[in-house]
Amino acid sequence: MSATVIWTAIVGMALTNFVLRLLPIAVLSRLRMPPLVERWLSFVPVCVMGAIFAQEVLRPGGRLLAPWANPYLIAAIPTAFTYRVTKSLFGSTVVGVVSFLAMRYLLG
Repeated sequence: MSATVIWTAIVGMALTNFVLRLLPIAVLSRLRMPPLVERWLSFVPVCVMGAIFAQEVLRPGGRLLAPWANPYLIAAIPTAFTYRVTKSLFGSTVVGVVSFLAMRYLLG
């Protein structure tokens, strides 16, 4: 394949991706939705992040680990507790990183 074909494909995919993401936002931002629909849509980001988080913590690398041998799961516990108590994203991130590194070291 020539460089022109590759760059045309990259630019075409970028434009398609941009239009497909922008169009629904542009259309829906001009409409007044019922409060029930707005409330329902407000939960979408939380659900998506929860699904990504659960997948990575419960099945790291796509493999199922025993709970006591899963450093991701063990490190998530003090991280969640820290955020719950302090409401600090920075603090819970530091606790999460340190907890994870400690668990990886201890669990081998």
